[in-house]
Amino acid sequence: MKRLTKSYDKRIAGVCGGFSEYINPELDPVIVRIIFAVLAFMNPLLIVAYLVLAIALPDPDVAR
Repeated sequence: MKRLTKSYDKRIAGVCGGFSEYINPELDPVIVRIIFAVLAFMNPLLIVAYLVLAIALPDPDVAR
């Protein structure tokens, strides 16, 4: 069973990379980061959600 975790491919905290690996392992994390940036520009509450996920999501090493 797949679990949502942070990613090794980190830019800030690994949340967007973790989402891209969870959705499809072949999906480029840059695409998820661009989509998140556009959506966060429209709705700043997503930045708060990102910070919550950065704290709540486990590291990839801990989740295994």
